[in-house]
Amino acid sequence: MKYYLVAGEASGDLHGANLIKALKNVDEYAIFRYFGGNKMQEEGGELVKHYAEMAFMGFTEVILNLNTVLKNLKTCKTDILNWKPDVLILIDFPGFNLKIAEFAKENGIKICYYISPKVWAWNQKRVLKIKKVVDKMFCILPFEVDFYSKWGMKVDYVGNPLLDEIADFNPSPDFRENYKLGTEKIIALLPGSRKQEIERLLPVMLSLTEGSNYTFVIAAAPNFDKSYYQQFVGLKSVHILFNNTYNLLQNAHAAVVASGTATLETALFKVPQVVVYKGSTISIAIARLLVKIKFISLVNLIVDKKIVTELIQEDCNPAKLKNELNKLLAGKDRAEMLNHYDELLSLMGKPGASEKTASLIVDYLNLA
Repeated sequence: MKYYLVAGEASGDLHGANLIKALKNVDEYAIFRYFGGNKMQEEGGELVKHYAEMAFMGFTEVILNLNTVLKNLKTCKTDILNWKPDVLILIDFPGFNLKIAEFAKENGIKICYYISPKVWAWNQKRVLKIKKVVDKMFCILPFEVDFYSKWGMKVDYVGNPLLDEIADFNPSPDFRENYKLGTEKIIALLPGSRKQEIERLLPVMLSLTEGSNYTFVIAAAPNFDKSYYQQFVGLKSVHILFNNTYNLLQNAHAAVVASGTATLETALFKVPQVVVYKGSTISIAIARLLVKIKFISLVNLIVDKKIVTELIQEDCNPAKLKNELNKLLAGKDRAEMLNHYDELLSLMGKPGASEKTASLIVDYLNLA
């Protein structure tokens, strides 16, 4: 069968790659075409557009790049019609993907949505649209099943694909030696994969290096090169590593992490963390009016209580960040966070999300 996938950011590329791998195992004749990234390309198929050309962060950023967004939508719609897939698989990225879903529905294309939009966070009435345009929804957060049920929509909880990725990970025993990281404890800096968030968060993260004896390592996004990060690092003694986030987390003593999927990855590696987020003033003002959730990090949302500290906007400053990180380097706060991570793991379940989703998609297509 012909599968068309749309992923618009780094996390979607990761999940899309795992799903492609799983679909190949249950459908030997599978053919793939997609909007995605490097990881999906490694699994084969045809990349139409890279997510680096699509990922805009916040309300104002989308408006400022509206022409690019509209061009990307047009390209995607035209390509889907020309290729005529058996199914369209949309991965998160709701601002873009719900428009594509509506278009595909009008053209009689079957639609599976893998990784639910965060409709529980704001404008919950979007579920009504999802019910109309999405044929099958596969969720990766346990609380989403009950949420959709309240709106009269049956969805499948398939577990979380990050558990698959981590289960398949083989740590490098020579990681420190290979990258000359020395013997001091490592503080991992994960500033995100979007240009806007890196530029807002990385300078604050790098303020931690002043007068510190720890080894600081940036988990760099593959859609940028080393010189891009070097402009922020300057003469500071900081390591910049690409495509090594899991080895970095495996060896990290603590981490500072941009809000997003990486907060959950960090918790699953049991690394104490501070979560940070900064948006444009206008975007944050709008978000504070619209968003109806208590937390921004997936870790806190899943457990439904504060496990990790979230420093948002004006609270994301060098003094507060240093204070919160220091609490996690030793002592009671560190031990409490590690204990809470065990609670998180029990809620998440076991690996196998990609395989389960692939089987459910193929079963649906065979029965449709």
